[in-house]
Amino acid sequence: MGCVSSSPRRSRRAPGYEEPAVLASQTSFTVNEVEALYELYKKLSYSIFKDGLIHKEEFQLALFRTSKGPSLFADRVFDLFDLKRNGVIEFGEFVRSLSIFHPKAPESDKTAFAFKLYDLRGTGYIEKEELREMVVALLDESDLCISDSAVEEIVDNTFSQADSNGDDRIDPKEWEEFVKKNPASLRNMSLPYLQDITTAFPSFVMHSEADDYSGISK
Repeated sequence: MGCVSSSPRRSRRAPGYEEPAVLASQTSFTVNEVEALYELYKKLSYSIFKDGLIHKEEFQLALFRTSKGPSLFADRVFDLFDLKRNGVIEFGEFVRSLSIFHPKAPESDKTAFAFKLYDLRGTGYIEKEELREMVVALLDESDLCISDSAVEEIVDNTFSQADSNGDDRIDPKEWEEFVKKNPASLRNMSLPYLQDITTAFPSFVMHSEADDYSGISK
């Protein structure tokens, strides 16, 4: 009788579960990669809180490979992944948002995501103080320590190039033009190991019954 009661629990899907074929058709991942991500998601969502949802601490440890203290960059990425704004990341949110960091994801998606990342106040513009805060956060993630004057130089140089109408803020169109001229500004928008998630996490690979048809050539 005990075996009968345990079966439904084992087959229960993670919160926000969507079929791999659907997610693959709408993201940069293949069906097999989405299946691998589902296994990864389950491991992450039970790594600390064991509730089938990814919390901020689990997210930071998994994607940024660190358990050090608060990180503005990690917090911002988490907030943007949390599409439902309920403080946790469900499976569908995880795959759709993580797809932006796939090396083969469209540059337009990365550009738009990066703009939201820097737009800390959600005003639709990037202001100098917001850029300054994020530059410091990114340098901290990279364990780089530079002087305040060097940070100010980065901010001033960015605005001198991007703020084409001189209103002391960068709008989405100005940001798009800046990124085209400075592709290195999207360097943090790609996680190389997502290119081959099935070999990066070989123990998570499952045999798919669906055709692998994401449209992305391997």
